Amino acid sequence: MPVVVRIPAPLRKLAGDADEVRIEASTLGELISKLDGEYPGFAGRILDESGQIHRFVNIYVNDDDVRVLGGCEAPLRDGDEVSIVPAIAGG
Repeated sequence: MPVVVRIPAPLRKLAGDADEVRIEASTLGELISKLDGEYPGFAGRILDESGQIHRFVNIYVNDDDVRVLGGCEAPLRDGDEVSIVPAIAGG
């Protein structure tokens, strides 16, 4: 069973307008790499130049912030749900 990735509205065009996709991956970094392979440009919207998660992007695995779980090294298991939440600014 793959990992379910919830795609936020600002990134759906990159994913063919899908609101979720399923991908086999054992770490968050592998998941992002596979997402970028299937949907080019995805990694550039999530990762900075050094390969770390942009500070204005929050990613959760089953409601746990990946920054606490090890960032791109965060382990994933079959059936996990990954939510990508870009920060929204305004006032």
